[in-house]
Amino acid sequence: MTVCDVPAEAFIQKLTKYLLENVDEVTPPSWGAFVKTSVHSQRPPDMEHWWYTRCASLLRKIYLKGPVGVSRLRLEYGGKSPGRGRPEHSRRGGGNILRKALQQLEKAGLVETTPRNGRVITGKGRSLLDKLAAEIKAESKR
Repeated sequence: MTVCDVPAEAFIQKLTKYLLENVDEVTPPSWGAFVKTSVHSQRPPDMEHWWYTRCASLLRKIYLKGPVGVSRLRLEYGGKSPGRGRPEHSRRGGGNILRKALQQLEKAGLVETTPRNGRVITGKGRSLLDKLAAEIKAESKR
């Protein structure tokens, strides 16, 4: 059972809960309550545990698309900036948020850096994600 076999929303919620309860290395930074996630957003996130949700989403994206670097991830988390009388244009997401989250995931041993390619999931990270995907699939069969 892999991450591809389960719905993304259910998987990210389960992984968020796991990171919040079991991984001490992943903690929101002090500036996390005040920062916008991108140029296209107007306010900071409303979710209580948005940092853990972003880390879970990052792990899933690296699992599916890795090896991937911060530059490509900024494209994934970007959006359209309001035009204010002119056409909208897409903007990249915030790089500092992604960089700090990836560094915390590396400390936890779930992600590792490969030279000149970006970051990939470690064996420990892959087994964790596959285990959670199998749990979600088993719950959905009941």
